[in-house]
Amino acid sequence: MPALPPDLRKALFNLPQKEKDQLLARLVAQDSVLTEQLSYRLLEGPDALEERRHRLRQQVDDPVRGYHQTPNDLLLILRQLQARLAYHTKITGDTYCEVELSIRLLLNVFAHQPESVARLHGPTQPLLQHLARRTQEALKQAQKLHEDYHVELADSLNELLTRLYQSAAAPLARELGVPLQW
Repeated sequence: MPALPPDLRKALFNLPQKEKDQLLARLVAQDSVLTEQLSYRLLEGPDALEERRHRLRQQVDDPVRGYHQTPNDLLLILRQLQARLAYHTKITGDTYCEVELSIRLLLNVFAHQPESVARLHGPTQPLLQHLARRTQEALKQAQKLHEDYHVELADSLNELLTRLYQSAAAPLARELGVPLQW
């Protein structure tokens, strides 16, 4: 973002407080992400983060369990859910939740859609590539978290890696260099 020229910056700070407030409100209203970030920080209560996490958990659990006509239908749902998780992190700064729920989402796919991950062929290849890449990204994100979170995530990450290597995505995971254990 370009910096303001020094004389404009000085003139801006010399504006009356009421005018500054109006300008700030107009600028914030133009950025929907900033508006939601401020709403989360300033208006929602202390329980808001847990409520948001709960809603995301429900979203992660529900759509994966149903019947999907093609693996691409499932892939579309996975991408939408991953986007929601990333957006949650962007708004709240809750990286742990993104990692935890990404792992949960991938585990749900392996648990509830075994026919979609059983064979590596044309229709399932994009889905299996996505699962391998998302597992790799979840490992990277988990590694960046504080060491205390590593203990909490270790079991689910190792279960995810086991299921990944038991599925038809195993050759794709090996190609990406995804480890067998975390």
